[in-house]
Amino acid sequence: MTNRRDFLLQAGAMGAAALAGPMPAYAAPDDWAAMERQMAALYTVDRRLINFDAAYYGAMTHPVDAAYREKIDWVNRYNSTFLRDGVPGAPRDVELAKSSDAVAKLIGAQSDEVALAGGGTEALYALIANYRGVKSGDAVIYADVDYDEMQYAMDYLGQSRGAQVVRFSIPEPQTRANILAAYEKVLKDTPRAKLLLVTHVSNRNGLIPPVAEIVAMAKARGVDVILDSAQAVGQMPFDVKATGADFIGFSLHKWLGAPLGVGGIYIAKARQGDIAPWLGNRIHAADDIRARLPTGTVDFAARLTIPTAIDVLGQIGIERKYGFLRHLRNRWVDGVRDIPGLTLMLPDEAGNYGAISSFRLPGMATIDQAKRAQQVFVQKHGLLVVAKAGLAAGPGLRVTPALFNTVAEIDRLVAAIHAEKGMFA
Repeated sequence: MTNRRDFLLQAGAMGAAALAGPMPAYAAPDDWAAMERQMAALYTVDRRLINFDAAYYGAMTHPVDAAYREKIDWVNRYNSTFLRDGVPGAPRDVELAKSSDAVAKLIGAQSDEVALAGGGTEALYALIANYRGVKSGDAVIYADVDYDEMQYAMDYLGQSRGAQVVRFSIPEPQTRANILAAYEKVLKDTPRAKLLLVTHVSNRNGLIPPVAEIVAMAKARGVDVILDSAQAVGQMPFDVKATGADFIGFSLHKWLGAPLGVGGIYIAKARQGDIAPWLGNRIHAADDIRARLPTGTVDFAARLTIPTAIDVLGQIGIERKYGFLRHLRNRWVDGVRDIPGLTLMLPDEAGNYGAISSFRLPGMATIDQAKRAQQVFVQKHGLLVVAKAGLAAGPGLRVTPALFNTVAEIDRLVAAIHAEKGMFA
């Protein structure tokens, strides 16, 4: 009889058909070596350059890759027959609804509160640019930890609606107390605020703020929150009700590991009228959440693959996955924390980090220096870490382990950071 601990090793070889039977819900710390072997067997990645950039794109596991190829062949076989009205027995909208329903179940939403998008950026643009609650003279707020393009979308509300755009910075150290104080102050100082952008997991340094508390704080002042969960869904336990947010945009090709170009929006049923249809979209009825997104031709095969990606996540277990990612993160952080002058950009507080964290080499103060360091890590050490600007406190080098990374690769990173600690000193 197959040992369930070996399930994912078999899944890597057998493809999507192997997805049968649950994995253990969580692995104890002394099981991380077994987890590493299981996860590595699920992927085929080029390891000539060790990739610590999982925050950009989450590679597909073997089962998801196999399902995607199958869906590509299927869509190509039926082509416009499927795209128009659907193949007999497999109507297009019914098949796509299987994907959006699976996403809704994943995040704890109702089926009619979720629609598929072409990634997290598209989803969040749709929510921000089409938010109806802002008029001339009202204020919109965002922070330095927020994603660049979502900042641009908030700026657009100033350009297109005459809104006052308020940008603030979260001071370091970014402790829970400092984060809440910064949001409380900006909300208090902006009495005409109507909309606040909150990032669930920052792509700059990995910060996970106390989302539910910030959302509640904003709502108490009559301020709506659009939550950017692009880096959260699929990485960590996630439930829309727990966030308190009525408007959420997210990616599915990052931590869920679905094919590139898939994401989604969540809008609480009672609040869907507060997001206008996309550029007057009337393909879907005004009360259909799908009207809030572009309705052009998309990669249908990618969207049809989403349930397989969710199945794989279910087999791994979200708590187990999140624990392993933090295990990898903690290993490199613990390996460099004693370097004199090196800055770890997140304090050691429970709950304020997941897989993503950033550091500054001693003396590194500019984005040009950070980019230079990135090139040294790539060219000299064969390690991809990413220079990130945008924080008021200064740039950093972002490290994002993926499920396919190994402890040996993490240790190579630790050795490289020690080797380059004097680059700017």
